Amino acid sequence: MLAFDILLVATIIWIAVGSLSQAKLFKSVVMFVIFGLFMAIAWIRLASPDVALAEAAIGAGVTGALMLDAIGHLRSRETPYPTGPEGAGEPDA
Repeated sequence: MLAFDILLVATIIWIAVGSLSQAKLFKSVVMFVIFGLFMAIAWIRLASPDVALAEAAIGAGVTGALMLDAIGHLRSRETPYPTGPEGAGEPDA
């Protein structure tokens, strides 16, 4: 079982780094959800099923759904953010 635990820790670290280094938002959110599911497995291995259930429900489920919804709202905008000096956020006097 030590080999499984080492493989689990290595996978969690690999997924965390991959989630933070993705250029595409959708891929990053999907990797974040996968990270939450692997963390739930880690909590089960640590004999803490209540924390594992909360991690799977909140960390992977609800938060992932909210992030995917936010990406959908960002993609629906015509111009995501102001880029020029006219839209830099300073009000006209």
